Amino acid sequence: MTLTDISVSTRVSDLVARMTLDEKLAQLVGFWVDQGDEVVAPMAGEMASSTAYTDATAHGLGQLTRVYGTRPVDPIERAAWLWDEQRRLVRDTRLGIPALVHEECLTGLAAWQAATFPTPLAWGAAFDPDLVEEMGALIGESMRELGIHQGLAPVLDVIRDPRWGRVDECIAEDPYVVGVIGTAYVRGLQSTGVHATLKHFVGYSGSQAGRNHAPVHAGPREIADVFLPPFEMAVRDGGVRSVMNSYAEIDGMPVAATPAYLTDILRDTWGFDGTVVSDYFSVAFLHTMHAVAHDRGEAAQLALEAGIDVELPTGDAYVGPLAERVRAGLVDETLVDRAVRRVLTQKEELGLLDETFETPPTAVDLDSPRHRAVARRLAEESVVLLTNDGVLPLAAPRRVAVIGPNADSAEALMGCYSFANHVLAHHPGVPMGFDIPTLAASVAAALPDTDVAVVRGCEAEGDDRSGFAEAEDAARAADVAIVAVGDRAGLFGRGTVGEGNDVDSLELPGVQRELVERLIATGTPVVLVVLSGRPYAIDWALSGDGAAAAVQSFFPGEEGGAAIAAVLIGAVSPSGHLPVSLPRSSGAQPYSYLHPTLGGPTEITSADSTPALPFGHGLSYTTFEHEGLTVASAVSAGGAFTATVRVRNTGPRRGTDLVQLYARDVHASVTRPVAQLLGFARVELDTGAEATVSFDVPTTRLAFTGRDGARIVEPGAIEVWVGPSCAERETETAIDIVGEVHRVTASDRRIVEATVDR
Repeated sequence: MTLTDISVSTRVSDLVARMTLDEKLAQLVGFWVDQGDEVVAPMAGEMASSTAYTDATAHGLGQLTRVYGTRPVDPIERAAWLWDEQRRLVRDTRLGIPALVHEECLTGLAAWQAATFPTPLAWGAAFDPDLVEEMGALIGESMRELGIHQGLAPVLDVIRDPRWGRVDECIAEDPYVVGVIGTAYVRGLQSTGVHATLKHFVGYSGSQAGRNHAPVHAGPREIADVFLPPFEMAVRDGGVRSVMNSYAEIDGMPVAATPAYLTDILRDTWGFDGTVVSDYFSVAFLHTMHAVAHDRGEAAQLALEAGIDVELPTGDAYVGPLAERVRAGLVDETLVDRAVRRVLTQKEELGLLDETFETPPTAVDLDSPRHRAVARRLAEESVVLLTNDGVLPLAAPRRVAVIGPNADSAEALMGCYSFANHVLAHHPGVPMGFDIPTLAASVAAALPDTDVAVVRGCEAEGDDRSGFAEAEDAARAADVAIVAVGDRAGLFGRGTVGEGNDVDSLELPGVQRELVERLIATGTPVVLVVLSGRPYAIDWALSGDGAAAAVQSFFPGEEGGAAIAAVLIGAVSPSGHLPVSLPRSSGAQPYSYLHPTLGGPTEITSADSTPALPFGHGLSYTTFEHEGLTVASAVSAGGAFTATVRVRNTGPRRGTDLVQLYARDVHASVTRPVAQLLGFARVELDTGAEATVSFDVPTTRLAFTGRDGARIVEPGAIEVWVGPSCAERETETAIDIVGEVHRVTASDRRIVEATVDR
């Protein structure tokens, strides 16, 4: 028996007792009112429901699917329809229960005219949980104004292979960074009364060869130590109210049909008492794709038994097919009751059971100055300066050429789950609905006295080289060439990155590398700007014969063009850091810095997995010095220790340093990573100024799954250091963990607290 079974209110219990089976099942499904021919979800066309909406709501309805986020609809007109529809459900169904409304909100509310923020990989590059929390609150406010109750974000999948198309939806390759920043988003969104939904629980990003929906061959230790911790943090520390299952199968067992994940770990171990919703069509996929169910009725039974409460986006399995099995005695109706109690408890928490829906909004501003200010700050903080020979910041050049497929493209600034790339791509001619200056326009605005030439050169995809000559001429005529390359986000073959857009190479798409190399050959200094949703193998551009400077920006959103331009001209000093290693090639695995000794370069193999640039790397227009790292000589297993380090701005201008604290477990009962981030802190300092940063580190940050399958903190020697990335030890020391082996418990702290003393 789970927590939800014993903590529901009398009101909810009474409602469930009065419900017929049809009324119960109606609460366990969504309905996609506007679903059309647009491919905005996997296999949406093949799985489209033929059930009429009025028939589907005769007994009530659990959720309305993407009321605002399927087509470009006027928000106020759509809100009026929604309020009317909610009143109809209250008035015309026997029990008068409104529908819960859910929407995508990964890079902002996925609705026409709504603000588009940087993609989650940019959140990771900024390393600023407080700002992400502020963004989450703004998104939640917009959703709540429009009668939306649940957001399908954040994505807490840990990046394992950048060939996977959904990398741009992820935060980092480090589980702790994913957990801290993802939990911040949850807190922000839920502070407004909107429920967040963790995606995709669990293991989804570990798919074989980075292919979407491919099998996952992760052992229980990797699941426990890499994939589960971010979700645990968001459940225990963030109080998240909803979780979405992964499409993946792990060692032959689809997560959607595995109680060990959805019930044993999530509910019985962590104490989660919210709702579990299915990823779109994943219940039916147990029959059609995984082939572990003979039909949709059996698929529904497997999912319900595993712990999926709500089938999204429609009721293909949880209505008719499940009803047949319950009435035939093949499914115990108490399982249905369990899910219904959870759903009604969620609606009660949201205030839906008392809502009268009298007054729809008559005016909303979904892209207010507050939205844009946060979007700008997050975009600026996420820009990563990879290399620089001194050409940046630009020193009032007379002539600048802005070249490349992403130079003058608004779409290139936004991720796969932005409304523009997710939905508007199917509606050519419909205006964007908000202002999003391109990089070229932003550079021209930032350099009003400079002659700015804009040339495409080539497309993001394809092998058309007809624009090369014009691009070369423009570069030769300029004092500096800003070359913007990278991705165009889309879905299922439309674009170079995004859901369903997996790759087998990490070279820049199309002929972009050749364009860059030819522009470098002109002799004009080239500033390479990579606007992408994954890291690419661009080591060839980072060498002495390559670009004069290189900047990485992971889909920075509506203010991204202005943010990059501000960095290029020096109005903003770059402070972003790589949340994922910059790979040397598609075959140089393992990609993650969290590898044991034999995962890195050794004398017993000729294959070198060293990345082009390491996790945590990021340059500035000033320099920082770290010294005097101190820790106690010993700490008890299960206790905590303080690590203190001095940081000083030794360069010519004000800037923000990311103080990164790493550790290595020297010898353990199982293999451990050669480096592990313990904690981090952004510290802004004037030139010559210094600060002392103290990290309060629970030893559970060094916990791992021991030989018996339990998570433990083990006694032993620990190396500790601070450096500009995981690969460099600028100041280091050591500490011994002493005492008996500590078994990690629910009450153990997981978060490192950092304080800055100036």
